[in-house]
Amino acid sequence: MKRLILVALCGALGACSGGDHDDLKKWMADNTKDMRGRIPKLPEVKAYEAQKAIDDGATEIDMVINIGALKSRDYGHVERDIATVARSTHAGGAILKVIIEAALLTDEEKVIACQLAKAAGADYVKTSTGFGPGGATAQDVALMRLAVGPELGVKAAGGIRNLEDARAMVAAGATRIGASAGVKIVQQASGA
Repeated sequence: MKRLILVALCGALGACSGGDHDDLKKWMADNTKDMRGRIPKLPEVKAYEAQKAIDDGATEIDMVINIGALKSRDYGHVERDIATVARSTHAGGAILKVIIEAALLTDEEKVIACQLAKAAGADYVKTSTGFGPGGATAQDVALMRLAVGPELGVKAAGGIRNLEDARAMVAAGATRIGASAGVKIVQQASGA
């Protein structure tokens, strides 16, 4: 929790928490610049939790794609899942980031996941939660950018430890960076 507060104090747009830190959510609402995010729990409660998070002040929602359905090639289910959360999120005036957990997918699955997210109304695709088996790679970011085109944002998250990593992600097509090392990256960028 202290790291999230430090990231917010360093001028980040905001910080993202899971659904269980009410004290942190309140502090973020009072002290971050523009954005407060929350990651809703998985499958059947995604749309409900997205709306609840928005009601609590979130302006951005992150959801994890249904990886099991994607791997089973049940693309209709994956798209409906995302579309349901997108409708709820957009109705509340927030934006939706769809996490594909790229480290778990083949390149073909990454492209399909990104295309489904785009078709379902997502605003961003995101490499990972940062809790999976791997984080962002420049190769994955470039592939995701190619899959969604210029219309959607691409967020690189997970494993970005320094300014060099962050610059590589931006060069590959990322429009946002998610990093627990945000303070260090900001310090490196400012020469501190």
